[in-house]
Amino acid sequence: MTPRDRLIFALDVDNADEAENLVRLLAPEVGVFKVGLELFVSAGPEVISRVRRAGAKAIFLDLKLHDIPATMRAAARSAVGLGVDLITCHADQAGIFADMDLGGASLLGVTVLTSLGAEELGAMGYPPELCDPQALVLRRASLALAAGCAGVVCSGREAAAVRGLLGPEALVVCPGIRPASAETHDQKRVMTPERAMAAGASHIVVGRPIRTAADPVAAAQAMVQGIAAGLAQRSPA
Repeated sequence: MTPRDRLIFALDVDNADEAENLVRLLAPEVGVFKVGLELFVSAGPEVISRVRRAGAKAIFLDLKLHDIPATMRAAARSAVGLGVDLITCHADQAGIFADMDLGGASLLGVTVLTSLGAEELGAMGYPPELCDPQALVLRRASLALAAGCAGVVCSGREAAAVRGLLGPEALVVCPGIRPASAETHDQKRVMTPERAMAAGASHIVVGRPIRTAADPVAAAQAMVQGIAAGLAQRSPA
């Protein structure tokens, strides 16, 4: 993969027209476009084909499936039918898909959302040993690995430990990526693109820092440069 292939841009907008415009603008700089809950719910499944026609080479449908097995398997079949390249479920339920043919789509297990820290995990009732986000990430990454996932979603702060657990071929997709000077907003476990890639990420997910930049193309190019710099810092395998 080239550094550009490793950049996932989050289409966190509420209508297909705006999503298409962003894809047309950024397709030369971005390897994967992510359709999340906001856009999928507001624009419907047809937004996938619209994003593809606008120039997206690869599409990440990030619905974080989490429900009873029958519902999740049916939703996964529908997602595969849309022709997406990546889909997500919560890692603790990844075993539901262990025997499914997902066609050309790769399944990622979501470990711990980047909006959660130790305080939030404690309030949710996790035992002390799992209130450390990295401990919970590794527990869930193990479940995803056992279920046959292609990889996981985790913050850059856990990328090195997850890479060590999952091995060199797994996808380690890191959201919560920000330039060093950027505000973190609702994200708690953030990291720069250079540090995330140096730690072992295979891909980074970036939304707001590109979308709201004065020059989104230049912002995307800067992220790709950060990816390349981080890859250059990795220790030889």
